[in-house]
Amino acid sequence: MLARKPDLLRPCAAGAALMLAAALSGCSLAPRYERPPSPVAATYPAPPAGVPAMPAEADRAAPDIGWREFFRDPRLQALIAAALGNNRDLRIAALRIEEARALYQVQRADLLPRLDATAGATRQRVSAAQPLSGQSGIRQAYQAGGAIASYELDFFGRVRSLSDAALAQYAATEEARRAAQLSLVAEVATAYLAERSFAEQSDIARATLEARQRALALSQRRFAAGTASALDVQDNASLEAQARVASAELARQRAQAQNALEVLTGTPLDAMAGLPDALALSEQGVMTELPAGLPSELLTQRPDIRQAEQELQSANAVIGAARAAFFPRITLTATAGSISPTLASLFEAGTGTWLFSPQLVLPVFDAGRNRAGLDLAQTRKQIQVAAYERAVQAAFRDVADALAARGTLQEQVAAQQAVRNAEAARVRLAGQRWRNGVTGQLESLDAQRQLLAAEQALVQARERRLANAIALYRALGGGLLEHGTGIASGGQ
Repeated sequence: MLARKPDLLRPCAAGAALMLAAALSGCSLAPRYERPPSPVAATYPAPPAGVPAMPAEADRAAPDIGWREFFRDPRLQALIAAALGNNRDLRIAALRIEEARALYQVQRADLLPRLDATAGATRQRVSAAQPLSGQSGIRQAYQAGGAIASYELDFFGRVRSLSDAALAQYAATEEARRAAQLSLVAEVATAYLAERSFAEQSDIARATLEARQRALALSQRRFAAGTASALDVQDNASLEAQARVASAELARQRAQAQNALEVLTGTPLDAMAGLPDALALSEQGVMTELPAGLPSELLTQRPDIRQAEQELQSANAVIGAARAAFFPRITLTATAGSISPTLASLFEAGTGTWLFSPQLVLPVFDAGRNRAGLDLAQTRKQIQVAAYERAVQAAFRDVADALAARGTLQEQVAAQQAVRNAEAARVRLAGQRWRNGVTGQLESLDAQRQLLAAEQALVQARERRLANAIALYRALGGGLLEHGTGIASGGQ
């Protein structure tokens, strides 16, 4: 037993040296990260002249308002839930997270030594003519033990910088998934509103077509009785044909909008059991008034901005690895175990063996490879700085555009409602004048044309106002939470 002590103590000393070296390593040559200054104004532009600033109904910021609270239509809520569970783009974004997590774990594993258990056997025929052989015969050996192969002592932080870069990329991928969810919620809601708009306009066009078919039949009967002119018949025939064209066009647009909605939700709408009935655009109850806050708050509210910043931090960490390439690289190889000519005596006293082999590599001449690598890393960081600033500017414009349109669209809906009411009154008056023989039918027909256009314009104005509210909700970072109580959707 005493004969084994030297063989055991030496590997322990080598292991202690490894642990000490690992503890001393880990300094980083990466530049200190500083967030780039904001490339946008400190406040959002004032509303257009003549449009009063709208008070905010909500006391909470958009990211704190769940999409079920923001969208009140049960049918829309069901469609958004289906999209979050079935949409392929969102599924790909979630799988990208798993991919980035695995890559980070692979890179992070290089911070610690890799310990392998080894076992092997050799059998060799030796000739007496070979140098140092002594005599011919068959030689065999058995060995078992553990090994640490080419572990790099990270004195200058090369491995740690690469690990930090992979971690930042992992975080950026998570933010990309959140940004994809925000976009998906907004796209489903916008597509749903478009489908509802076409549906309502199609109903108006269909009702108009039926009314004009009745008017055409009446004018034909009156022409046959000699109480109407051929011009009256042709006017009614033209309006009836126009109504058929509008009805067919809106039916096509509604079908295409429904197809787009099915792609977003990932399932046919007819296959969704228990889908609630749709609400009219005037009954949606979308929260159209949200507190905008300050542009600086977008840096934490918008996942796409956080994604750009994480990618910038990753590029910053890669510079540390590129700088470390100019310094010596120290790697350690160590093995410890037993070796014996027979398997039965493999673990007996006196069979212990160990090897400790440090290696230092100092760059001397690499034809500018390391310098080019550092230049590449610094250039990529500048690219990410520009990408981050572009993301901030795009977010600022999204909010500013939505705020600029919010007041004007509300005024437009109110004005268009007044136009529709006026045209409806005009149709009634023109019809009375025609029936009383005061004027010809042409005035009544023109009033009907104007009423149809006003009703369709009112539906379109309501859709644009709701779509603008959705755009503002998304621009401010809303759509991650399912409920306003902090319950996250999509598995968060």
